[in-house]
Amino acid sequence: MRLTVVGNPGNRRVALFTRAVLAAGLPRPQVLPWADVLTGAASPGADAVVRIDSPGEDAEVDRLLRRSASPARHGELVGLADTYAGLLRGLDRVAAGGAELLNDPADVAVLCDKRRCHARLSAAGVPVPAALPPVHGWAQLRSAMAAARWSRVFVKPAHGSSAAGVVALAVARGRVQAVTTVEATPDGLFNSLRPRRYTDEAEVAAIVDRIAADGLHVERWLPKAGLGDRVVDLRVVAVAGRPTHAVVRAARGPLTNLHLGNARGDLAELRAAAGPAAWAAAMETCERVARCFPRTLQVGIDLMFLLGWRRHAVAEVNAFGDLLPGVLADGRDTYAEQVRALTDGRWTRWLSAAGPSRGDAAVREPSAGREVLTCAV
Repeated sequence: MRLTVVGNPGNRRVALFTRAVLAAGLPRPQVLPWADVLTGAASPGADAVVRIDSPGEDAEVDRLLRRSASPARHGELVGLADTYAGLLRGLDRVAAGGAELLNDPADVAVLCDKRRCHARLSAAGVPVPAALPPVHGWAQLRSAMAAARWSRVFVKPAHGSSAAGVVALAVARGRVQAVTTVEATPDGLFNSLRPRRYTDEAEVAAIVDRIAADGLHVERWLPKAGLGDRVVDLRVVAVAGRPTHAVVRAARGPLTNLHLGNARGDLAELRAAAGPAAWAAAMETCERVARCFPRTLQVGIDLMFLLGWRRHAVAEVNAFGDLLPGVLADGRDTYAEQVRALTDGRWTRWLSAAGPSRGDAAVREPSAGREVLTCAV
């Protein structure tokens, strides 16, 4: 087996996957830079097996994705919809040569659009937070929240990642409080590693209106279970349909991403708090999530247990969510697990079970029997 990785040379994701491939005794994978893909490089041929990795963390690739004349300033939140459109163009170019892809472009297109991803999960019966109808700015958001009688929501850029641009919003008795990674300046929005708290409604409205230009997805803010003085959730990586790795993310605020300075929690402690039945049910949900993307080798699932530990919900699913440094299962990291699935036949069996590609045929509005969580908060 000769593997090709579409990625950014020198990026740790590419390096960790390469290490796993070499450790399995396979030839060093060829690296096809995202910058070359976006500037007209030849597509991998039909005999290639291709892993598509994240195009992030590279200023020039970001510029090419957005088709911009100049790169974004450091941390700038700009052109998220254009970045998504560029990603889809790049995926089409990679697929054009007929290679076997470990990330199905149709799946990635859904995973990188929170609105479409939420619809697909809902249609499959995956427990997810309830979502508002489409809103295009602050005024519509406040009106929709009032109509739904919701006081707390997560406002998410439709095409964001790593909590960039996410606003945890609470409205009560005429007062507004927003916790977000967004640092607002007169000439732009910037992603910060230090979440900020805004209480001035005009400031919050201006942030939401600026993010809305690239599309919004708004979900009910569900109360998470906690351990000690922190709320917790999980990043679970499922490989070829099987949840294999998990890390606990523990935070004192609503945004739990580890790169924001939050702590890794104790997985054994979380499992004990949930109990065997609730844990098994959550892992079955992760398997159901993976089946929603049946032509993709791995997905990263953000899963939360709700207060009381009896119920759980899926907050997001990530196309490139397998970067869990130091997290091992049976001695393998997430990359070694994926290589093992490629070499022991599990990937082939997973594809065979998937059947013909279905695109978005199964995406529809939730109906009776599909669990959309609307916990009172």
